Amino acid sequence: MDHKIIVAGIGPGHPDYVLPAALRAIRGAKVLVGGSRALSDFAVEGQRTMTIRGDIPSVLSFIGDALSESDVVVMVSGDPGYYSLLDALRRTFDENLLAVIPGISSVQFAFARLALPWHDASLLSFHGRRPSDEELSYAPGRVLGMLTDGQNSSRTIPKLLMEKGWPGDTKAAICARLSYEDERVVRTTLAGAVSEKEETQCVLVVMG
Repeated sequence: MDHKIIVAGIGPGHPDYVLPAALRAIRGAKVLVGGSRALSDFAVEGQRTMTIRGDIPSVLSFIGDALSESDVVVMVSGDPGYYSLLDALRRTFDENLLAVIPGISSVQFAFARLALPWHDASLLSFHGRRPSDEELSYAPGRVLGMLTDGQNSSRTIPKLLMEKGWPGDTKAAICARLSYEDERVVRTTLAGAVSEKEETQCVLVVMG
C-alpha cells in the first residue's frame, strides 16, 4: 500500500495559526477527516469527508477503507503529538503509513498569550482522565498547564488543587476559545477562579 495517512495539526483553530504545509495537505486532500468545525473551516468542494465524533472505531474503519484509493488527511486540533487521534491511529495502522505535520498546541498558545515560558512547566490533562496526586502536588514556583473537559473545568480543578495544598492566592489564568474572536483569557487566582464564569474545554495555567 503506497497511500499515507497525513495527520495535520491545525493549531488552536484559527487559520492564521495553521502551518502552510498543513494547509497545502488539507486543500489538496481527496479524502479529509476532521471535527465538524474543522471541516466547516477548511474543507473544499469535491473532497470526500468524514466527521470525527464519538465513534472513533467508525472513523478508523473509514480511513482504512479510503487508504485503498488515496492518501487520507486527518485534521487534529492543536499538535498531533499532544493528546490527539494520533495515538489511536498508531494502534490501528502501521507507523510507516503515518506522516505527521505538527501544529501549535492549545497549551503552547495559552503560554504565549500569557508571555510565559513553559520549559519548566508540568503539562497535565484532565480531558477524560485524572492526573495522579503526585502530579498535582504543590511546590513553590511550580507551574502547571492543564487541559480541561466538561467535568473537570476552570472551577472544579482550582478547588481540587487547593484541596491538595495549593494556596488560594496562587496565580491562575483561564484561557478559553484561544485564537477565535470570542477568545477569553482571565488572569486571576485559584480562589478567584472558583467564582469566575465556568469554562470547559479550555487551558488552565497555574503559577505557584
